[in-house]
Amino acid sequence: MEELLRNISQCTTCKAHLPLGPRPVAKAHINSKIVIIGQAPGTKVHDSGIPWDDQSGKKLRQWLNVTDEQFYNTENFAIIPMGFCYPGKGQTGDLPPRPECAPQWHDALFDKMPNVELVILIGAYAQKYYLKDKAKRTLTETVGDYKEYLPKYFPIPHPSPTNRFWRSKNPWFEELVVPILQKKIKSILK
Repeated sequence: MEELLRNISQCTTCKAHLPLGPRPVAKAHINSKIVIIGQAPGTKVHDSGIPWDDQSGKKLRQWLNVTDEQFYNTENFAIIPMGFCYPGKGQTGDLPPRPECAPQWHDALFDKMPNVELVILIGAYAQKYYLKDKAKRTLTETVGDYKEYLPKYFPIPHPSPTNRFWRSKNPWFEELVVPILQKKIKSILK
C-alpha cells in the first residue's frame, strides 16, 4: 500500500491539464473500513495536501457524525477522489475531475483494502462511475434511492457550501438519510 500511495503522490499523468500543477491527494490504509470517493481537491486542499480540509469537509464530518481524529484515521476512512489533483476553475465552480485518475488508480487501491465495508459516493461523478447504469437520471433520485445500493455503496450529495440550494430544496436528505448514514458509520467503526 505504501508503495502504491507513493506512486500516486508522484503521478504526473495529467500535468499538462492542471493549472496549479500536480499535487495528488489520496489517503488509504490496508485496514481501511470505509472509502470516501469525492470529486477532486479544491484549491485549499491543493495548498494543504489534507483531504476535505475545508468547509465541505466540516459538513461531511458533521453528516458522518465523526471527529477529525476518526475521519483522518486511515484505518477508518480511505479518501480517494475521482480526480486526485485540483482540476482548475470552471464557469460555475471547479472543473470536473480529470478522467484519467479513477481508471488508473482506483482498482489498485481497492485491491489493497480487503476490509472495506462501505463506499460513500459523493456527488454525480463518483455515483455515475461506480453505479454505472444503476445510477438514476439525477443525483437527487440516486441519493433518494440509497437503499438500493446498500450494503456496498451509499450515495450522498456534495457537502459544499455552494450546494446549499440543493439541501434547502431536499430537506429529507438531512432529516431522513443522514441519520441512517450515521448509524451505519457508527456500527462499522465500533
